Amino acid sequence: MARIAGVVIPTDKQVQISLTYIYGIGPNFAGRILEACNITPTTRVKDLTEAELAKIREEITENYTVEGELQRVVANNIKRLKDINAYRGLRHKASLPSRGQRTRTNARTRRGKKVTVSGTKKKTASKT
Repeated sequence: MARIAGVVIPTDKQVQISLTYIYGIGPNFAGRILEACNITPTTRVKDLTEAELAKIREEITENYTVEGELQRVVANNIKRLKDINAYRGLRHKASLPSRGQRTRTNARTRRGKKVTVSGTKKKTASKT
């Protein structure tokens, strides 16, 4: 059971893949970390020595912002945009896409489940 940055990473996977389970570390950063620690990316986590794990932990804490600290930074950035009433902040407040995507169709991830409104169907002419 390898614990890095407060996250238990999978032991049966390769180190490069396992590091991506940490919030803030993607495939690119994982490769850089392993390169800095001189560890082969295809090594399984269960085959790493305690010294190698310590090197990885040290590299991450010294050079990368991850997990709770990174989430706090992102939340503060969004809060700042909302406070100054920037356009992007207003889009965040309204739970709408903030990067220019269309909302007439799609945007369901951001807007939530579709709500149908009754009475919008065109009325057909009836004989009287």
